[in-house]
Amino acid sequence: MTYETIETESRDHVGLITLNRPDQLNTFTSALAAEFNRALEDFENQQGIRVIVVRGKGKAFCAGIDIRELAGKNGLDYYLWVKGMEEMSLRISRMGTPVIASVQDLAVANGIGVVASADLAVAAEGARFGATAVNVGLFCMGPAVALSRNLGRKKALELLLTGDIIDAEEAYRIGLINKVVPGESLEAETLALAEKIARKSPLAVGLGKKSFYKMADLEYEKAFEMVNSHFALLCSTEDAHEGVDAFLNKRNPEWKLR
Repeated sequence: MTYETIETESRDHVGLITLNRPDQLNTFTSALAAEFNRALEDFENQQGIRVIVVRGKGKAFCAGIDIRELAGKNGLDYYLWVKGMEEMSLRISRMGTPVIASVQDLAVANGIGVVASADLAVAAEGARFGATAVNVGLFCMGPAVALSRNLGRKKALELLLTGDIIDAEEAYRIGLINKVVPGESLEAETLALAEKIARKSPLAVGLGKKSFYKMADLEYEKAFEMVNSHFALLCSTEDAHEGVDAFLNKRNPEWKLR
């Protein structure tokens, strides 16, 4: 598929999505949001792709939404517009394929929303993060959903209400990202994490990820009831029996799907 605002490629079992508006710091337009969502869907449905990496071309990861699209809309227009911008967060949560954000330099506003919505995130030393919309009279309402679930209420609100920028070390400390690496190692470290996950049973990873998101907001007892049924289903699959047999016989497993 041909895209104008993103680039895609695949390496073995890893699909790569690159936000491709480097001169505009990879800010989201309606076109980029739509293409990003299509690329996520395409990789989710593509046989052989087990992990997706999202990155930004050029200097920055993503500096939010292109506010030049703000003018000339009515209330309904604004609703449909922002719904398209935030569709990626919902799509990632519904997908079985894990999504890793690979962050250099700057991830603010909708950029921090992508990072918070991704299942995992790796950042280069010196990367900066912020929910900065409040600084221009707006508010990061979409990113707030994922941030509140990553960080807890008070830390999320601190970022949202102040618009402050934090560095990669602080982002790691509060749980926004999983790893901080030297800038020159960002691609290699991100791909190493992706490839590590890609070696696991794709069936177990996919079902487990979907179960995790469905469980996260349930009442405690209901969460156990749901995941127990999901685990029973997983135990009945060929991959589960293959994985156990491979472990017991000290050999590499041969997964059946994807």
